[in-house]
Amino acid sequence: MASYKQLVGTRVQNFTNDPDNPITGQVWYNVTAAEFRYQEQVVGNAWATANAMNTARFGVASAGTQATALAFGGADPIETAVTESYNGTSWTEVNDLNTARRNLGGAGTQTLALGFGGRTDPSTFVANTESWNGTSWTEVNDLNTARWLLASAGTQTSALAFGGLLPPSTNYANTESWNGTSWTEVNDLNQTKSSLAGCGADNTSALSIGGDDGTNTLADTESWNGTSWTDVADLNSVVRQNAGAGTQTSALAFGGENPGAVNATQTESWNGSIWTISGNLNVGRNQIGGTGANNTSALAIGGTQPGGLNAVGATEEWNAGINLGAWYTGGNMNTARRLLAGAGTQTAALGFGGFVAAAVANTESYNGTAWAEVNDLNTARNNLGGAGTQTSALAFGGNNPGAVGNTESWNGSTWTEVNDLNAARYWAGAAGADNTSALYFGGFPLTGATESWNGTSWTEVNDLNDDRRQLMGAGIQTSALAFGGEDPGAAQKTETESWDGTSWTEVNDLNNAATVTMAAGDSNTAVLSFGQNTESWNGTNWTNENDLNVSRGEGGGAGTQTAALAFGGTDPSPALTTATEEWNGTGFLTRTITSTTE
Repeated sequence: MASYKQLVGTRVQNFTNDPDNPITGQVWYNVTAAEFRYQEQVVGNAWATANAMNTARFGVASAGTQATALAFGGADPIETAVTESYNGTSWTEVNDLNTARRNLGGAGTQTLALGFGGRTDPSTFVANTESWNGTSWTEVNDLNTARWLLASAGTQTSALAFGGLLPPSTNYANTESWNGTSWTEVNDLNQTKSSLAGCGADNTSALSIGGDDGTNTLADTESWNGTSWTDVADLNSVVRQNAGAGTQTSALAFGGENPGAVNATQTESWNGSIWTISGNLNVGRNQIGGTGANNTSALAIGGTQPGGLNAVGATEEWNAGINLGAWYTGGNMNTARRLLAGAGTQTAALGFGGFVAAAVANTESYNGTAWAEVNDLNTARNNLGGAGTQTSALAFGGNNPGAVGNTESWNGSTWTEVNDLNAARYWAGAAGADNTSALYFGGFPLTGATESWNGTSWTEVNDLNDDRRQLMGAGIQTSALAFGGEDPGAAQKTETESWDGTSWTEVNDLNNAATVTMAAGDSNTAVLSFGQNTESWNGTNWTNENDLNVSRGEGGGAGTQTAALAFGGTDPSPALTTATEEWNGTGFLTRTITSTTE
């Protein structure tokens, strides 16, 4: 048997701490912890935000694969005939359907597709079938039964249409098979249903997923063998108006609506026998379109969000077995508290202020392994702003009780009182590189005011576009991001604004509304938001990431988009926590060898 050195090229080495850049496959001995360790890449499944359709819509039909797709029909909120083609990067308008409609069935590929059934305006339900040749749509033979909210599977020459609704209350179990020329009635579903999802390779192999029987939302799954439907394992959650992609033995179900009209983000993967819950969509929505080859590669298209017929053009790509970022446990703080501020990096951070039973002035310093108590703030406070590094930080604003404008500068050893904010406030967003350069924006009393610090004094600059409190901030004085927060009615917000050194610009929203969570980042193009959810900002879009091991809010944050630190806050119990977690955006985790068989 080959030795460890022969396999890896080096002996097991001793390190006081862990090596900065371990070799793939390397095992080392951590002398301080007295442990053998190795590094592991976190691999998983995730949706990634892609370019949106040109026309936002719901009830859209689709065909093709993740990289070569077709989306047609839908409503925005009026029924449309718009057809768009996707090349793996962007959508292009092509020739329209002959009949504008929504919640129709779709099958085939980007260049050879079929669209059938649906609802036209005003509330007419059709059996029309159209065939796409890569350039234009042609009317062909109709379905035998007009309906909408039906499911579909197959190709342009071998398709299946099943379920559906003919208002006011007729749910169908009807199944029709298409041979390239005409539709033939075949055996019905076991249960009448509409608003269901479907997928499958052709008219001999398909899945029916979820739906609504007119009374209940369903988790039912049925499998078609070319002759009849068989009940197979249910979804883990009931859902309607969802989407399906893949084949009878390798499928994905995603989006839709749960009871209570809650938009679903949940994704479930089918291996031919059972459904397994996997990563969430970034944008929860129902009446969503979907297409894809299997349970490792799919596309989520359009849909509607709360607020009635609120069409979205959002597109997301599903990828399985990719490298994911991950949180891992760091050293606990000395004092459990919430509503504190943070500054610095993942391995050299500062946490200061906060609330226990009252506002506190505690300051702690983190060296990448443990927290140490250092000199306190001069003014105890919570809900304050923080910026800078472990040796050059700024603390400003806050609550004690009531809004304060105090600013304190940290030189690596002590806090010194400097000039106050122009407007005392708390629950605001903050950004800044050091104790000579910072930004403070929004907050309570409710405002959009922004102030800039030059090392000596604060200056009023251009306001946020949207007044809010309990928002988050990250970046530096000339390149910052403001996101989330709360409006005067205490509704959580998703709005995101980008600061270029002069003014704020509205950009794409968070996927999940959030208040008083934590943040890290060094510019307006690379930010991490974390708390109950973790999202990463790339300058254009937010993408859901792996969540903290201890879900929490009101904690402190430091670091960058790829190497962040979360500390303190309130856990779900709810209780104050000292927990610290470190984010590795590349998904490398250090593991301890616990047995000789590992």
